[in-house]
Amino acid sequence: MNRIEQKISEFFEILFTRSVLLEILAIGVCIALGWLAGVQIQRIYASRGRHPSPSLSSAYLIRRGSIVVAPFVIALLLLALSRLALSSMQLDDALLEMAIRLVSAYIIVRVCVLVFAASLGDKSWLQSWETRAAFFIWLAIAAELLDWLDPIINTLDHLGVTAGKNRITLWSIMKLLFTLTIFMVVATWVGRWIERRLMKLHSVALSTRIGISKFVSAVLIALSILLGLNAAGVDLTALTVLTGAIGLGLGFGLQSIAANFVSGFVLLMDRSIKPGDVISFTGQTGTSTDGFGWVQELRGRYVVVRDRDGVEMLVPNQHLISNPVINWSYTDPRVRLKLPVRISYRDDPEVALQVLLQACEGQRRVLRDPLPVSRLMHFGESGIDLELRFWISDPQEGVNNVRSEVNRTIWRLFKEYGITIPVTQREIIMRPAPIDPD
Repeated sequence: MNRIEQKISEFFEILFTRSVLLEILAIGVCIALGWLAGVQIQRIYASRGRHPSPSLSSAYLIRRGSIVVAPFVIALLLLALSRLALSSMQLDDALLEMAIRLVSAYIIVRVCVLVFAASLGDKSWLQSWETRAAFFIWLAIAAELLDWLDPIINTLDHLGVTAGKNRITLWSIMKLLFTLTIFMVVATWVGRWIERRLMKLHSVALSTRIGISKFVSAVLIALSILLGLNAAGVDLTALTVLTGAIGLGLGFGLQSIAANFVSGFVLLMDRSIKPGDVISFTGQTGTSTDGFGWVQELRGRYVVVRDRDGVEMLVPNQHLISNPVINWSYTDPRVRLKLPVRISYRDDPEVALQVLLQACEGQRRVLRDPLPVSRLMHFGESGIDLELRFWISDPQEGVNNVRSEVNRTIWRLFKEYGITIPVTQREIIMRPAPIDPD
């Protein structure tokens, strides 16, 4: 504490022995003008409407940089002009010089953090922590510029407890957290860089690229944690008890979670289900649409499936591995739909078969190759059972809607040709019970 107290006393000694009030006033005015300029710049960009997504694009960097960096650049220029003015008047400018150094350091840190966060993309957690991360980094640099860093470290290193042969101090905890954060951020950046390079390999299947990128990201995160602990001075052999506890937890309470993660890697590697596939969870073959939807995204624990109602289902990966799933677009997006129709025995089935084929004409989504066909399936109790079969190539656009359109056309054409659809009828004959002569 002696060095910190000494620094504080020196600061107040300088404050009361030098004519620094003018410098403090100049610093306050420069910072206030920079802040007002930043507010005005933010209003200008807000009035323009659309904001570019976080990326390494020039549009995003210019807009974001103008909002978060330009105010400090303006304040820095004003501070430099104020220092020149005080120097020309033969007045002390030590505080202004230090303020210029601190603001310059913040600008450099803010730009570096901005570019680094933009390189991670719009899904990075660093986007929301960008300002706070830059501020904490700048605090450490400012403490070094003011010669306060070593006294602060010594003070934090004396605050702690002794646990066995080791001593846990506040500085060791902060050092551990900082080191782990740095290693994990770098690992995340490398993982994103590898993911972007993999996604450009169009010769490799999409599911394979996703699987490789997620596996690499998981390995990099695990490796960064180990390297961070080692760099912070933590003995990795002391983690054997922790890893044993994790293994025991996986064997009991976390078994389902581990199974979902393993199933996710299996789905990614065998390419049985990939983003864009149209699937349904029915357990039946054919064109049943129960649980119908298309795959939006493959995650480590679940698959995001979006149905026709706009509802996104999070299906556990283990469910897709252990239960039957119909993949409508596994090898070919084309699927065949069947429409059963019953006509009366008084109608000519040949005419009805031609009418069914005529109902497919003019339907935008019905394919001409293969051609639609109509079939006489069997003779039922109440009528003749026919079936119209046709193909579509876009099941992700819906199946029941194209069924509805074709059925409406069939109904209209049956009315024109006088073809009737029989209604099942049952006759009940009641006979009196015979009278016993006795």
